[in-house]
Amino acid sequence: MNPMYLVVNIVGLLVFLALGWLFSHSRKEIQWKSVGCMVLLNLVIAWLLTSFEWGRAAVHALAEGFSWIVNVSYQGINFAIANWVGANGADPAPVNFITSALLPILLIVPLFDILTYIGFLPWLIKWIGRGLSFVTRRPKFEAFFAVEMMFLGNTEALAVSQIQLKKMKAGRNLTLAMMSMSCITAAIVGAYIQMVPGEFVITAIPLNCINALIVAHMLYPVTVTAEEDKIYTIADTKDEIAAEAGAELTAEEKAYQELPKIKKFFKHDPSKPKKEPFFSFLGDSILTSGRLILIITANVIAFVALAGLIDRLLGLINPHLTLEAILGVFMFIPAWLMGLDGGTAWDFSQLMGLKLVTNEFVVMGRVSDTIATFAPHYKAVLTVFLTSFANISTLGMIIGTFKGMVSKEKNDVISKQVGRILLSGILVSLLSASMVGLFVW
Repeated sequence: MNPMYLVVNIVGLLVFLALGWLFSHSRKEIQWKSVGCMVLLNLVIAWLLTSFEWGRAAVHALAEGFSWIVNVSYQGINFAIANWVGANGADPAPVNFITSALLPILLIVPLFDILTYIGFLPWLIKWIGRGLSFVTRRPKFEAFFAVEMMFLGNTEALAVSQIQLKKMKAGRNLTLAMMSMSCITAAIVGAYIQMVPGEFVITAIPLNCINALIVAHMLYPVTVTAEEDKIYTIADTKDEIAAEAGAELTAEEKAYQELPKIKKFFKHDPSKPKKEPFFSFLGDSILTSGRLILIITANVIAFVALAGLIDRLLGLINPHLTLEAILGVFMFIPAWLMGLDGGTAWDFSQLMGLKLVTNEFVVMGRVSDTIATFAPHYKAVLTVFLTSFANISTLGMIIGTFKGMVSKEKNDVISKQVGRILLSGILVSLLSASMVGLFVW
C-alpha cells in the first residue's frame, strides 16, 4: 500500500463531510457532538468488520447465510424451470441475471415477511433503533427509521410509518426522505451477493444506516423537542379520533389498557386490527415478490436500453463520447478521493455515474465477471458505493410515496429540496465507501 493513497482517502472522508456542511440548509443548527459520535461509531464498525479476523468471519458468515438461502431457492426455480439452473445451483449454473439475482427473491421476501408476521423483525428493529438513538443522540423515530429501512427498504419503511409521517412536522418528513435515498432492502441482499463480494455488501448496510442519519442532519438540521420526540402508534391515532368526536374507548379497550405490561404481551390489543390468516398473508407476500421481480426486470431493461440509446446518439457527435465518459468527468474527483490511482479512479467514476442515472443492478451486472480480479481496496470501495438505492429513479419513487401519504404543505417542503435529497444519497455512499476503504488495502 502506498501511504499517499491512505492520506488521500482520509482527506476524501473529510471532504465528503465538508460537503454536507457546505450545502447545509442551516449550518448553525448542526449538532457537531452528535455528528462526531456517529462518525466515530461508523469508523469503529468499519474497522471491526474489516480489520479483525472475527469481524471478517462474522460478515462472511452472514454473506454465506444469504448464499445458502439463495441456493435453497434454486430448488424451487429448478422445479419450475429446470433448464435455467440446477437444484443445487449447478448443472447448469444460473443461465442469466434473472435466474441468479432476481428469482431467489421469491423465497427471500416471504421469509422476511414471515419474521415480520410472527413479530420478531419489528421487535428487533425497535430495540436496535432505541440503542442507536441513545448512542447517536438522534431523535427516537429517526433512529428507528434508519434501522427499519435497513431491513424493509425505502418505500416499504415509509408505508409502515404513515401514522408517524402525518404527525411529524415537515422538516422531519424531509429528513426521512433524505435517509430513504441511502438504504437497501435486506430481502435483496441475496441478489447483490451473486454479483459482488458479499462481505462488503453486508458491511455497507450498517454504515449506510448511520451515515444516512449524519448526512440528513447536516444537510437539513431539524430541532426536535422532547414533546415531539415520540413514536406514535395506531392506538394514539384512535385515542385522538375518539377525543375529537367526544367519544371514549370501548370497555374492551379500557380493560386492555389497565392490564399489566406482561399480560399485554400475551393478549391482542383491541385497538389494533387482527392479524390476517397466515396463508392469506403468505400468498400476498409471494405476489408482492413477483411484482418486485417484474419491476426490477423492467427497470434494468429500460435503463440499460436508454443508456445504450444515449450512447448511440452521443456517438453521432463523437465516436468516443459516451454517457459514462460524461458522468465520469463529474465523478472523477470523488472517485480519486477514495485513494485510487488516476486510471482506476476514472473507471470507478464512470461506474459511479452510470449507477446514479440507472441503478445498482445495472452496474453490478456489468462488473460481476471481473470484480474478483480487482485490487482489494478498489473492490471494497466499489462494492460499498454500489450497495444502496441512491439514483434518480429512487428519487422519483420517494417523492411519489410522500405525495400519497402526507399533506400538500409537507410535500411542498420535500419537493423544494430535491437537490439535497439526491445529494444525500450520493454523500452517504461516498462516506460509507471511504470509511471501508481506510481499512482495506
